[in-house]
Amino acid sequence: MVRISEDLIRRRAEHNNGEIFSLEEVSLHQQDIERIEHIHKWCRDLKILYLQNNLIPKIENVGRLKKLEYLNLALNNIEVIENLEGCESLQKLDLTVNFVGKLSSVESLKQNLHLRELYLVGNPCADFHGYRQYVVAVLPQLQWLDGKEIGRAERIQALQELDAVRGRVLEQEAEYLEKREKQKRSGLKETSATGEQEHPQINQSLTENQNRTHQNPESSSKTHTDVEDMEREFWEKPCAFTPESRLEAHRHLEDKRRAKEKEREKPKMKTPRTLITADRRVLNVNEPKLDFSLTEDENNCLLLDLHVYRHMDTSLLDVDVQPTYVRVTVKGKVFQLVLPAEVKPDNSTAQRSQTTGHLLLILPLAHGEIKTKKPTVRPASVTSNQNTKKETRAVPGRELLEVDPGLAGSLANIVPKGKESSHKPLQLSQPHQHCGVEERPVSKDFVDDPEVPPLM
Repeated sequence: MVRISEDLIRRRAEHNNGEIFSLEEVSLHQQDIERIEHIHKWCRDLKILYLQNNLIPKIENVGRLKKLEYLNLALNNIEVIENLEGCESLQKLDLTVNFVGKLSSVESLKQNLHLRELYLVGNPCADFHGYRQYVVAVLPQLQWLDGKEIGRAERIQALQELDAVRGRVLEQEAEYLEKREKQKRSGLKETSATGEQEHPQINQSLTENQNRTHQNPESSSKTHTDVEDMEREFWEKPCAFTPESRLEAHRHLEDKRRAKEKEREKPKMKTPRTLITADRRVLNVNEPKLDFSLTEDENNCLLLDLHVYRHMDTSLLDVDVQPTYVRVTVKGKVFQLVLPAEVKPDNSTAQRSQTTGHLLLILPLAHGEIKTKKPTVRPASVTSNQNTKKETRAVPGRELLEVDPGLAGSLANIVPKGKESSHKPLQLSQPHQHCGVEERPVSKDFVDDPEVPPLM
């Protein structure tokens, strides 16, 4: 049962800055309210009050709302029109789709002199023969009834036939009240008892179905079918449209809603994911759906770059390196990758980037060979005195001849020993210049005196 509380009204008074003492309009529709209370104390200046689509069985605690002009009580469980004499400013009253069967209770609205509109469509009294004529004649201040304007001729005719119409209305009203009493005594008890038996069965079946879902899929599907059959039977079962049947349907829906909320609150039992099969085969798993890259560097190490969330705390990471695979748990979700070669878990390291948040795993290979650079090709030269090869740098634009080692001894006899070449190296005489001045030839009689400074 939902009660009208101060917090509820304040939440509905956001347009008035949460102030309820000066509130003039409030909407409390679709709140499953079962009683009108506290409004006449907290909201004395209220002019418009919406209470449609609730479970209110009686009009009460609104007599002190002297400024109330519009009261909407459509889609409730009201059976009698009462307790509205104090609403002096009431102009419009909406009681659409209720259970008003005592049509004579309309006469209590005679004291509401400002009442102009009244809606009673969808009530049992609206099916009475002479219903409209009776209401028009009893309430002379009324101008609109069920959305239709009341004409002058219609009012005069209704006043002329009031006595006869009142008699017929009272007879139909007595028949309805007798029928209603029988529904309360017999049919209501059977319906409520059946409902009390069905609700626990449906809720119990829902609970059993939820518990068996993870145990046996076949049994869970069978139980789900049974629940659907019981649900269909509940809604297709014929019953009278009464306040009790409406309450029963509401409670049925409320029980289902609570059962679903309990199921949501319970921790979901996930089926454990298979990481290693029965034949010891490791599977690749990426539950957190992270991007990654696996490369190999020059030091015979595998580099696994896992794109972990940037702002996630490192304490939520758990790394497990095995010789053939790597497993990283990210917030309870498993990332597992099979490695292309065996690695050394003891020598592996993990690093976390402070800028990107990525996790870098350095995994040294267990049986890898160090890759060396290819040596530079250098041609060998042969000397005439020794049969050894010396490596020389290759000069661009210069080609060297390759000599067979067997012919190295004959190369020494190309020039005969003891014979000197008649050709001497050429000597070129170039004039020496000093500071751009050509030197003069020195005379034979010239004596260099060290005490004499040189000429500039």
